[in-house]
Amino acid sequence: MALATNLSDTAGTPSLDRGLRTVPPDALFVQGGHSSLPRIPLNPRELADLYQLASGAYEPLDGFVGPEDYRSVVHDLRLRDGSAWPIPITLSVTEATARHLASGTWVILTDGSDHPHGRILLEHKYRPNREEEVRRVFGTTDLRHPGVRDVASNHPVYVSGPVEVFQADNLKGGLEWIPARIRRAFKQRGWDRIVAFQTRNPIHRAHEYIQKSAMESMDGLFVHPLIGPTKPDDIPAAIRIKTYHAILRQWYPKKRVFLGAYTGPMRYAGPREAILHAVIRRNYGATHFIVGRNHAGVGTFYGPYDAHEALSEFSVDELGIQPLFYEDAFYCRQCQAMASTKTCPHNSTAHVSLSGTEVRARLETRQPIPPEFSRPEVADILQAYYDDKHLLTKS
Repeated sequence: MALATNLSDTAGTPSLDRGLRTVPPDALFVQGGHSSLPRIPLNPRELADLYQLASGAYEPLDGFVGPEDYRSVVHDLRLRDGSAWPIPITLSVTEATARHLASGTWVILTDGSDHPHGRILLEHKYRPNREEEVRRVFGTTDLRHPGVRDVASNHPVYVSGPVEVFQADNLKGGLEWIPARIRRAFKQRGWDRIVAFQTRNPIHRAHEYIQKSAMESMDGLFVHPLIGPTKPDDIPAAIRIKTYHAILRQWYPKKRVFLGAYTGPMRYAGPREAILHAVIRRNYGATHFIVGRNHAGVGTFYGPYDAHEALSEFSVDELGIQPLFYEDAFYCRQCQAMASTKTCPHNSTAHVSLSGTEVRARLETRQPIPPEFSRPEVADILQAYYDDKHLLTKS
């Protein structure tokens, strides 16, 4: 598998400027047609990973990892060449399927409906230690953790090799998602210092405060929501995109913000996923990356600032991007402004801050969301979504 050897130089490598790695027109099979080539069905997470690998979002990877990279990533948070990489990107198959796969041959990759999305040039077949994988990657073997459940559902054999996809739509949810195109957009705008913000939730006032604080010393803000597979109870991507457009249109300087899409899956791996998110935003052309409280966390599996500690173990040269660490923000009634514990001297009784659980409970019961916590435009979109959910449930 071809790997970049110097992460500090990745911003100028041809691989990151090439766009989507697609199946060549003279390939031995036709999209949607029949073929004698073997087929591997991908689950939603693997399918999302396929497009990240083909687009360059997962550089220096160009395919699902082999046994050496797998062991190195699980144990050392690095690929075998020393590049920072915290989570193994894997493709699993059944024992029966593995028996019919030969190294050095092309295999068609399909979705659950047997529709072909691309292909893999098979290099290795190996049996992972999935219990060790989840213990090290997620810090737990508890099946209540969504990432643990996902890996536990993998088939017993992993396969590796470089991948290609059929030409995909340029836009996802109306947003650009291919790194090379977004990097070109930054260049066209003349941006040299770009701060990226990862989210799988609507942008609330605390996020806005952190983003705008970072923007003070940057050329532009790259709002990069994850719209790939998430937990069933997360707000759907289409609804979240509506909230992003609403808040950016009204409350941000249009010429200094770029809204894109990250179509990869959410793994809820806390500190390790924070490292992955930083490396991915480097590949999209960002120079700085916002890391807030409980980044990529779920439930109480991680401490609020574990991600800060994990990222601090890597130098900026190793990551190719500068993390910016922020503590939790809130509205202070006495300060009459957004603040954090670093800037506000007042007791927490003056702070307006809601947990995700509290927000959902208010929306379910049509209780108002305080404007100090969420811009009214965002709250209105979310309330309409919850109202529609209730109507569908009753019908």
